Amino acid sequence: MTAAAKPPRIGILGMGMYVPPKVLTNHDLEKMVDTSDDWIISRTGIKERHIAEPGTATSDLAFPAAEEALKNSGIAPGDLDLIIMATTTPDMLFPSTACLLQQRLGAVNAACFDLSAACSGSVYALITAQQFLLSGRFRNVLVVGAEVLSAFVDWTDRSTCILFGDGAGAVVLGPVARGGIIASDMGADGAQAALLCMPGGGSKYPPSYQSIDQRLHYLQMSGGDLFKVAVRRMADSTKRVIAQAGLSVDQVSCFIPHQANLRIIESVAKFADVPMDKIYLNLQRYGNTSAASNLIALYEAVRDGVVKPGDKVVLVAFGAGLTWASVLLEWA
Repeated sequence: MTAAAKPPRIGILGMGMYVPPKVLTNHDLEKMVDTSDDWIISRTGIKERHIAEPGTATSDLAFPAAEEALKNSGIAPGDLDLIIMATTTPDMLFPSTACLLQQRLGAVNAACFDLSAACSGSVYALITAQQFLLSGRFRNVLVVGAEVLSAFVDWTDRSTCILFGDGAGAVVLGPVARGGIIASDMGADGAQAALLCMPGGGSKYPPSYQSIDQRLHYLQMSGGDLFKVAVRRMADSTKRVIAQAGLSVDQVSCFIPHQANLRIIESVAKFADVPMDKIYLNLQRYGNTSAASNLIALYEAVRDGVVKPGDKVVLVAFGAGLTWASVLLEWA
């Protein structure tokens, strides 16, 4: 009897990122709301964020990031089998932003859908893409995490407007001979849905004069309660994915958490027993870019030589829903 064939590893073939050129600093925010550079840095670690110009759609940020990822992977748009767009700020409710991106790329053979898991979206999408690829039916999948959060931030609310920025990250995934995704973990707790949400715009509160007057079309967050849940879920998911891979924290070279808030990241590191010198940070330059966050950070960590071939890397995130997810991969 012959042994069953070992399933292939699924890995990243190419990466791309894009952020809009306009930078909004903490000093700029001082002129908009009652806050200060020192206050923002001490509570979040964020110094600046990139903000899209009015009228910019999520697909406008996704397109250059996807083009770069395709170029770096050597995969032609026509050879893509699937496009997964992770976003909470789609161009419109329908059609999917993935379909709009497909048209711009010329990826005529790709199936398309959007994935809504908020800030966990890109890690959810990596895991989802992996499953399609492991089935053997698809060979090349484009995953994009992209957001224009500035369009949904209440710029009069100093507790939230300081946190968020716009951007896009993209990866092409496919079977690989070495490296790739080793383990993954994902979950959700809908009982915590009210901690971070945008009530207006859907079927429950469709656009109306009343919903606009009540400011239901802006992001709403219960920061203190969300902090506690996010720390616990990210720390637990980090520990689970390392255990699933049969590794120890010492064997992981780099941890790339969702770049939400430095205090959250420091607390996750503490409860997951991860040294801070192993954690990659770029939130000081971009703020919280939601579904784009982990992919932008991974792109920069590889570009800057922080992540090297052979390194084990953990991506972990939490988001509205409440969702959480982690992936452990070997960089090749």
